[in-house]
Amino acid sequence: MNSAIRFKLFLMMVLQFFIWGAWLPLIFGYLPSLGFSPAQQSWILNAFPIAAIVGMFFSNQFADRNFAAEKFLAFSHLVGGLAIMGLAFIEPPTNPAAGAPNGAFLPFFILMLIHCLFYVPTISITNSIAFTHMKDAQQEFGIVRMGGTIGWILAAWPFTFILVDWAKVDAAKTSGFVEWLGAVLSSGLTGDPLKEATKWTYIVAGIASLVLAVFSLTLPPTPPKKAGNGTENLAWLEALKLLKHPFILVLWLVTLIDSAVHNSYFMWTGTFLGTTADKGGVGIPGNWIMPVMSLGQIAEILTMFVLGATLKRLGWKWTMVIGILGHAARFAVYAFFPQHKEIIILVQILHGICYAFFFATVYIFVEEFFPKDARASAQGLFNVMILGAGSLLAASVCPALFKNMTKGDVTNFQSLFLIPFGLATAAAVLLALFFNPPAKAAPSGEGAASPLH
Repeated sequence: MNSAIRFKLFLMMVLQFFIWGAWLPLIFGYLPSLGFSPAQQSWILNAFPIAAIVGMFFSNQFADRNFAAEKFLAFSHLVGGLAIMGLAFIEPPTNPAAGAPNGAFLPFFILMLIHCLFYVPTISITNSIAFTHMKDAQQEFGIVRMGGTIGWILAAWPFTFILVDWAKVDAAKTSGFVEWLGAVLSSGLTGDPLKEATKWTYIVAGIASLVLAVFSLTLPPTPPKKAGNGTENLAWLEALKLLKHPFILVLWLVTLIDSAVHNSYFMWTGTFLGTTADKGGVGIPGNWIMPVMSLGQIAEILTMFVLGATLKRLGWKWTMVIGILGHAARFAVYAFFPQHKEIIILVQILHGICYAFFFATVYIFVEEFFPKDARASAQGLFNVMILGAGSLLAASVCPALFKNMTKGDVTNFQSLFLIPFGLATAAAVLLALFFNPPAKAAPSGEGAASPLH
């Protein structure tokens, strides 16, 4: 692949995942601060998976067969960026009447839904653009997709300086830059001030989305893929019909479970890290929560480098099994060693294995197994589970589970984390026993024709 094109695709992924990484980690603690009930929180969190499912049946279809992908990307990020930025300016009622509905809920939900309806399909579209301009997906996708990992990391670290208690820094009366920097890094916001400052995550995400809208117009042209002879007019329906193959159906269902586990990590980890030890958590300062979580993305970079070699040595099944077991190991550490801050920080590196060895491998698997004219929609088919149904399941259950495990201001994190631990272990066993793709289509890197028609 041409180096200039590779760099553009890389930068596209940086911006694409910067947007998501800027607002996702802290939203789960922010929503309660606006006075939203667990049910209202679930509705807002479910905007993302609802958009993934809608995108499967509409947006991906249009992008697949009717629009140049780079123009679709530009328009989507323009609208989505304005919507996510608007969330920063929604405030709860100052003095709500007793029993009155929360007036902030409806505008917050509508703006979040608009953002997600336009953002979520672009995850499949960026994959489609990248794959279209690659000669060897197994060797090249990991490097390009690594840009998304770097984007997520870059989204986390600026908040080390944004989510700071500046009054505490001023009170330190430091002399010199080094002392001042030390005071800043050790003066993270906590409690209600942290939740209030979280609105900046939506402003940063919106700015990044608008930048990507402009940058998308410079990407290499990726014209729509018209249906070939004998193919369905609806690309998503063609992809859906391929679930008749047992090994694809098994992978699809395991993807649902792993996605739910993956999303529960994001929904609970930020709160777990920020909660003080006497209340069951780890006690990480507010401005360090996102950087600590980003260690997983740093590890993901290294994992992406070895993904191609791992696929060739272990094959599809065992690479993905290891990825799922990474979730089980991480939640086991959360459950049994919450008092060991250093171990909790260190175990974040397992995120690289969890993502690259399962989700990135699923995307490559789809690229190799599905017919060429339906690959973007096939990516959308699995995104229904990765970003849709799995996230929907987690967002519907996690707020209520968290509330049930919390008595007063103390949360029983051990019992909470044993639930995703058990689900991940069961999913790994299911994949190991029943996922058996055809041997003739094992990873080869030679671009063989799809075995599915």
